[in-house]
Amino acid sequence: MKHVIKTLFFMLFALLAAPLTLAYLCLRLVLNKDELIASFSQLLALIPSKLGSFIRTGFYRFTLTRCHPNSRISFLVLFSQQDTELHEGIYIGPQCNIGRCVIKEDTLLGSGVHIMSGKKQHNFSDSDVPVRDQGGTFEKVTIGKNCWVGNGALIMANVGDNSVVAAGAVVINDVPDNVIVAGNPATIIKHK
Repeated sequence: MKHVIKTLFFMLFALLAAPLTLAYLCLRLVLNKDELIASFSQLLALIPSKLGSFIRTGFYRFTLTRCHPNSRISFLVLFSQQDTELHEGIYIGPQCNIGRCVIKEDTLLGSGVHIMSGKKQHNFSDSDVPVRDQGGTFEKVTIGKNCWVGNGALIMANVGDNSVVAAGAVVINDVPDNVIVAGNPATIIKHK
C-alpha cells in the first residue's frame, strides 16, 4: 500500500511539472539542450521547501538522462548539463551546482557542492587565444553508492562507493572505494 501511495504522489508532482516539462521538450528541438536545462533549472531552483524538491524531481525525471522519483533536490540547486543521472535515494543540498555526472544510490551532497564535468572543461594551451575560445572536453564524473560529500566540496574526478569527501575538499584525482578524503588537492586520510 505504501508503494502505491508513493507512486501516486510522484505522479502528482510530475503532472504539476508537466507544463514546464512539455515546454522544455518542445524547445530542445531547436535550442541547445545544455543551455536549456541550465535555464529551466535556474527557474525551478527558486521554488522553496519540499514542494519545490518534489516539483524539481517531477521535471527532471523527464529531462535529465535519469532522475529517480525518490531523489531529493534542494533549493537553489543548478544543473548545467542534461546528461546527468540521479539514482534512487540521493540528496542534493542547497546551492549545489551539478555538471555532467552520475550520482549513485543513497549518496548525500552537502550544501554548496560543485560537481564539474571533469577537469578538462577548459584548455589553456595558447596564451594568445582567450580561454573562452580554446574549447575543452566535458567528462561524466561518477559519485559512487552510499557516499557523503561535505559542504563546499569541489568534485572534478570520480568518487568510489562508500567514500566520504570532507567539507571544502577539492577532488582532482579519482577516489577509491571505502575511504575518507580531505584537503586541496584531496588525499586519503582514512580507510573505512
